[in-house]
Amino acid sequence: MKNVTSQKPLASKTAGKQRSYSEVIDYLEARWSENQADTTLSALKQLDKAFGSPSQKVPTIVLAGTNGKSLTSHFTTRLLREEGLTVGTFYTPHVLTYNERFALNNETISNKTFTDVANEVINAAEDLTLSLNSFELLTMMALVHFKQSEVDVAILEVNENSPTDATNICSAKIIAITRIVDPQASPDAKSTDAGLIQEVLSIVKPGSIVISADQSKLNLQTMQDIVTEKGGEWAMPIRKLAPLSYPFEQLHGRCAALAERITSVYINSFANRDAVLVTNSLLTKKKGQRGRPTLEIKRQTELNPKRTIEQFWKETLSTLPGRFQLLEKEKPTVLLDPASNLDAFKNLLLGIRLLHYKRPLKGLTVVLGCNNQELDTHELIKLLRYFFKKTSGQVIVCPVEPMLGHKGHQSWNVEKITNDIKSLKIKAKAATSFADAFEAAQKTVDERHGVIVITGSTSIISEYWKHKGMKKLSTPNA
Repeated sequence: MKNVTSQKPLASKTAGKQRSYSEVIDYLEARWSENQADTTLSALKQLDKAFGSPSQKVPTIVLAGTNGKSLTSHFTTRLLREEGLTVGTFYTPHVLTYNERFALNNETISNKTFTDVANEVINAAEDLTLSLNSFELLTMMALVHFKQSEVDVAILEVNENSPTDATNICSAKIIAITRIVDPQASPDAKSTDAGLIQEVLSIVKPGSIVISADQSKLNLQTMQDIVTEKGGEWAMPIRKLAPLSYPFEQLHGRCAALAERITSVYINSFANRDAVLVTNSLLTKKKGQRGRPTLEIKRQTELNPKRTIEQFWKETLSTLPGRFQLLEKEKPTVLLDPASNLDAFKNLLLGIRLLHYKRPLKGLTVVLGCNNQELDTHELIKLLRYFFKKTSGQVIVCPVEPMLGHKGHQSWNVEKITNDIKSLKIKAKAATSFADAFEAAQKTVDERHGVIVITGSTSIISEYWKHKGMKKLSTPNA
């Protein structure tokens, strides 16, 4: 394993204006809508070439799909680290600071490193008179940083499941698809529109190995046909849940199982075995031994039992701190989940029910703040109605502030959604802000045994942490 720290100095710097950290943030904030007409990513490809094509030289794993990308990235990073690899991870979106998007061995980069990489990329783009949007700049920053840090592999999350997503410049060795769900379809739909699946799989290149955790047989067959047509290699889809601790096996077990498969395929198909330590490998396939093991081998096995993947999952934190998290030390307990589509909401409500089975809740309030205008609110309210028939509680709907770099823009019409929820005999009320909603929620649940659920968007998760006075999230490496 390489002895690499997350703060390794840059190998070189491009001459030009040296912006401060705050100036870099202002630069990015102003450019999210630029270069939208460049559907071929030609500007980004030119910039990539100027840096020596890190998109082709850094081995990459790309995560796409509707839900669970960040969790899968987090679990995959942890597993690859167990195998002795140095791993760069590009998360999307951030919650509080742009730095959160860049992690080396799951440690978020410092303000200084972020600023240095940003200046190098921005100045190179300006020298070439290239117009790029913020996600393209951030993607190139990630690739440049990972190349200079000499990572063994980089994990990149797709921002938009479309051919114009910046991650399309990479020739990914593995492409992992969490799930593909139409945001406007019923959560009980048996399959997804083939056109949407085609868009998600636009990142497939000849030779890429594609793995999916989708549960629809129709979707999987469509994916397999597209992958074969594109010259990719279709791998066996995920059939099981990883054995996480209760209740997370049902919630995040499929993401964990996908991470396990990604790691296994990468280690056994691509990793340079001479460059890493594999003595305690969890997933490396060893050559089979013929005949019965000798007495000496048996004795050594008993003295030094090999750690298993089951033990790893038992010991591993089952959530992604700051995004998907159960804050049991808070009074009352707070559950964070940035669910913003029907499929994710369905999974979240299952999780709340499982928590209730584990320890009966004395008060439950869902603080709901959404800015996904494509969400079918009628179907969401039907989910809430079914849930609250079996679990007592209430909903507080609040507006959320739009955040650049996050999906969604304008907040819901809070009063209308609240009245629609009430019309189905669900206890609900509107709040004018997140702070008011959270304060009201605290008064409605038991301090020791109640739960406040904060959900609806990444933006409302950001508002929770800002409300708590947090300026940055801790490293998700626990």
